[in-house]
Amino acid sequence: MIESIRHDWASNIRADLLAGLVVALALIPEAIAFSIIAGVDPQVGLYASFCIAVVTAFVGGRPGMISAATGAMALLMVTLVKEHGLEYLLAATLLCGVLQILAGFLRLGDLMRFVSRSVVTGFVNALAILIFAAQLPELTGVTWHVYAMTAAGLAIIYLFPLLPGIGKSVPSPLVCIVGLTALSLVLQLDIRTVGDMGQLPDTLPVFLWPDVPLTLETLRIILPYSVGLALVGLLESMMTATIVDDLTDTQSDKNRECKGQGIANISAGLFGGMAGCAMIGQSVINVKSGGRGRLSTLCAGVFLLVVVVFLDQWLTLIPMAALVAVMIMVSIGTFSWDSLANLKKHPLSSNIVMVTTTTVVVITHNLAIGVFVGVLLAALFFANKIGRFMGVRSELVEQGHRRYEVIGQVFFASSEHFMQSFDFKEVVDRVSIDLNSAHFWDITSVAALDKVVIKFRREGTTVDIVGMNEATQTVVDKFGVYDKPEEVEKLLAGH
Repeated sequence: MIESIRHDWASNIRADLLAGLVVALALIPEAIAFSIIAGVDPQVGLYASFCIAVVTAFVGGRPGMISAATGAMALLMVTLVKEHGLEYLLAATLLCGVLQILAGFLRLGDLMRFVSRSVVTGFVNALAILIFAAQLPELTGVTWHVYAMTAAGLAIIYLFPLLPGIGKSVPSPLVCIVGLTALSLVLQLDIRTVGDMGQLPDTLPVFLWPDVPLTLETLRIILPYSVGLALVGLLESMMTATIVDDLTDTQSDKNRECKGQGIANISAGLFGGMAGCAMIGQSVINVKSGGRGRLSTLCAGVFLLVVVVFLDQWLTLIPMAALVAVMIMVSIGTFSWDSLANLKKHPLSSNIVMVTTTTVVVITHNLAIGVFVGVLLAALFFANKIGRFMGVRSELVEQGHRRYEVIGQVFFASSEHFMQSFDFKEVVDRVSIDLNSAHFWDITSVAALDKVVIKFRREGTTVDIVGMNEATQTVVDKFGVYDKPEEVEKLLAGH
């Protein structure tokens, strides 16, 4: 226990502190932008980012992952805020947190094992594209100074680490932000800054209970939004945790992360913040800047609040071009460039799943829809592939006795092929169906077995079924009717 705490909090102190500062600066414009998307005051997103980052640092399941207010969640809040106001959003945030904690206790985080690598790759590529696209408004209709500053920022980010000694000790995104801010002030450039994004809060968040009536009508209003927020939040958090697992070559506790996200959202709702979840962009910034432990996540949240409330005069001077350069770096680092080269190597079905997931997420801007489509496609391709491995061999054992040997998995995708493998018109006295090398999975496959047996018996053929394994025997005994005369009569009578 003590060793685990030491590893999570004190094994990487210097790098975690610097990475947390970089992430805090990158969080500010996004938290403001997401607040604007949701239709609320910028302080709602900033307070949420502070609360969620600090709480997940202690109770989250993935050290080094950054959670805060996000665009995916903000998009789901627009209608609620427009029709019912901020107080109902805070109430929906509290209920969202409760649902996420419940999901953690139900171990729904384990469902991530059903998400294929192709879906994760598509999800990552889509996020990289969306992160890049989100920077385009800052690069449209601007003077050449903005392009020059952005290009200079990218040069600093990628070239500074090549310097001997200092290049590895200070995160290049931090150098980019500080350097471009100083350059902008010295040259007195007339370019867009963080201060132009909106009014920053000047006080610490305070505890408050949402001012809504505690009635069933309130529950009816907020429940659909809370369910959507909980699902999207958990989905994005689980996917981001998987990506950070890969980047750091470590494992995380997905069910603990579900509970942690829930507790964090409850705290955000109680301190005037909107619901949030894990952020892949900021998590990548944290990892690329050297952040690995929980200290980096805590520092990101604390530095965010300190900078916004106490250093707001300096914060407002940061040119947006510097933050755009950092986010472009994130999008480039997030995109799985290997996936393009692997299009020639990987199976067509995997490529279709990956490209479809990417396309749907980019078009809809909804991570849940894109991942759902990807998982559904992957499942259909898998079922089709496994279904083709089922086969039936037959041999005439002796005159009037034919033996069929079923090999493979019999389920909804292969049951039709299973039925077509038998010759019901052949005149034989006895048929043996050997299931030693087969497995029946569902009621569709059991129904197919019933039909085969009943069709043979209609022709006056005796049917013997041998070799069922225990699992197959269980499902056949529960749902099969071929050995239940009264059920067969009902079936034949059309009841």
